[in-house]
Amino acid sequence: MRVLLLLSFVCAAHAQPFDHAHQAWDALLKKHVVLIDGGKASQLGYAAMAQDRAALRTYLGALSAVTEAQFNGWSRPQQIAFLINAYNAFTVEKILSRFPNLDSIWDFGKIFGNPFKDEFFTLLGRGSSLDRIEHETLRKNYREPRVHYAVNCASIGCPMLREESYVAERLEAQLEEQARRFLSDRSRNRYRDGRLEVSKIFDWFKEDFEPRAHYFSRYASLLGMPQGAAPPLAFLDYDWSLNDSRSSSPR
Repeated sequence: MRVLLLLSFVCAAHAQPFDHAHQAWDALLKKHVVLIDGGKASQLGYAAMAQDRAALRTYLGALSAVTEAQFNGWSRPQQIAFLINAYNAFTVEKILSRFPNLDSIWDFGKIFGNPFKDEFFTLLGRGSSLDRIEHETLRKNYREPRVHYAVNCASIGCPMLREESYVAERLEAQLEEQARRFLSDRSRNRYRDGRLEVSKIFDWFKEDFEPRAHYFSRYASLLGMPQGAAPPLAFLDYDWSLNDSRSSSPR
């Protein structure tokens, strides 16, 4: 079963205390993430990451070895960092399972094989999916809208994959920097001709950003929007092309 994909790594990981610095994931990101557009976006070298897949799977095994009881004993920032890193790392593993024979994460399927609903890994003692991490855990339990800038769906339209792991000690600064990077990216969020054109994220998850007028006013300068303005919203098309450093379209 796909749920047992990482079982061989989990057994070894149980013997080790969990590394809240996420050093193994941090090293992979620093090695393979490529910053573009002045640091407002990124791409991932999947071909090179594939060469380090054994290291990635060892890290995934360490994530899967964490029990729910352990997790519940951690601080809120430790829990959020763990979940974001898990989402991003398992997404990369999902892409590598078919790379280079795909152009988008949706090539896995939207009904059968849906990459977000597929329970292809274990987390906190149960079969899990990317949607379970994002929607049933992060969004439901933490009410932190900036996680939308941190989880990465392997797509150009998605907020960038950060070039380092998320860690509890710097989580607040990391999330805020991710927000500022994404909102200042004119290809995905911009004020133009009297209206605010923003990512579909703000439509799909509108309840997480309400009241949206107030939310956007906090970042008016980044959006190029006049302070105090409440312009009508328009939602830009979402680019689901793979965020591969070699195959992504130029920005």
